[in-house]
Amino acid sequence: MITNNDKKLTTWEEIESEIFTPEEIAESKLRVELIGEIIKARKEKGLSQRELEQISGVKQPIIARMENGTSVPNLKTVLKVLSSLGKTLYIGDLNQNIDLDEPVGQK
Repeated sequence: MITNNDKKLTTWEEIESEIFTPEEIAESKLRVELIGEIIKARKEKGLSQRELEQISGVKQPIIARMENGTSVPNLKTVLKVLSSLGKTLYIGDLNQNIDLDEPVGQK
């Protein structure tokens, strides 16, 4: 248990909200979701990080650091990796639940 000014913080959410701003929390969650989707797509294609390097041109150590969260990749790197996996970024309203498997314009 952690205390902050005599306030007991017992859950990660309580600690997180004391340490980070809401914007930092949202950014972190988006980054985790994006990297999770990249890892999922790579594994679904049966690719190793080394094989992804060969088709994307992004060095394996960079892919490894991106996947384990020790670095924040630039947009160009993310787009190269996504494109090589047959994926793209989707820009949408954060407050709207969407089905990413549903084709655009179909509801």
